[in-house]
Amino acid sequence: MADIPDADQRPDAPRSIHYRRVVHLSHVLTPGMPEWPGDPPLAIDPVATIAADGYALRRLTVGEHSGTHANAPSSFHTGGAPIDAYPAESLVRPAAVIDITAAAARDADHRLTVDEIAAWESAHGPIVAGALVLVHSGWASRWGDPARFLNRGAAGRMHFPGVSLAAAEWLLGERGVSGIGIDTHGIDGGDAETFAVNARVLEQPRLVLENLANLDRLPPTGATVVVGVLRLHGGTGSPAAVLAFV
Repeated sequence: MADIPDADQRPDAPRSIHYRRVVHLSHVLTPGMPEWPGDPPLAIDPVATIAADGYALRRLTVGEHSGTHANAPSSFHTGGAPIDAYPAESLVRPAAVIDITAAAARDADHRLTVDEIAAWESAHGPIVAGALVLVHSGWASRWGDPARFLNRGAAGRMHFPGVSLAAAEWLLGERGVSGIGIDTHGIDGGDAETFAVNARVLEQPRLVLENLANLDRLPPTGATVVVGVLRLHGGTGSPAAVLAFV
């Protein structure tokens, strides 16, 4: 598998970020938050207290794919790059925010389509190479209710929006995006039988972000996203502190 690119053709070119506000795109890590079935639940336990020890310290137990998180190629590909292999340049990207809230409200299993991308580009111009595409489905509003967020049907299968494989292929091949993020628990969608979209994006390899927050506070273009990951040695992913400079 190829190394993760810097996603920047001119690494020595001067650059600047102009912004009026900064937006958290990560949920607060809280015990009882929505977790992928089978993932270890978040646990926070006291280790030291100011009263007894003169300082406070807590032990954090968390899965690599808990909360707002990034997936690494090694999560779906044997021999794939781990999370600590992402170059710093690849974690600072211009954002293209595609709103699918209306379609998601009609159909919880909706997937971003190539036609929706084309309509977005008709309104906002072509997605620039190296952009991070963020899919705003409105699902983050359900975060405080894990049952509604995972949205299991009668058969136990989850139902939430994602990205179609055709759309992911088009974004990678025609626009050279640096990755795809979404405000649900998976870019494949809740009722997907495989992780084909995750696997394809990470095969490149690029960046996958899931469980994003506050995408409704971003404009379609003009924001710069900074993805803070834990540089876990050999990590298959990492909880992520994601900020948008708007």
